[in-house]
Amino acid sequence: MSETVSKPKHIARRFPRYPLDIRVSVHVFREGKTSSFWGRSTEFGADGISATLTGELEPGEVVSMELSLPAVSFPLKLRAIVRYHQGLRHGFEFLARNAEQSEAIRQLCETMASKQ
Repeated sequence: MSETVSKPKHIARRFPRYPLDIRVSVHVFREGKTSSFWGRSTEFGADGISATLTGELEPGEVVSMELSLPAVSFPLKLRAIVRYHQGLRHGFEFLARNAEQSEAIRQLCETMASKQ
């Protein structure tokens, strides 16, 4: 059974988070095989996403994830690192992104910021 790791409360976020409900699929390679989970996002920001998934991931695991962002015609396939989990809710930090992915994320964040 895995230990739940709480999100640190004292660390300020580098980027604002916005509520966002989209489908997320996540793949992790562990113990010689790929495990896949899916779920729904809860928050989104320029540097990461939080999502409730169908299974648990451990902090520090690197995953491949696929997101279909609103107003983006292609699914984003990103690598991310698990920063925390509380039960089935996970926080991910995006790793390397190409210019097209970075631009799609930037535009979505600007759109969500303008609606607040």
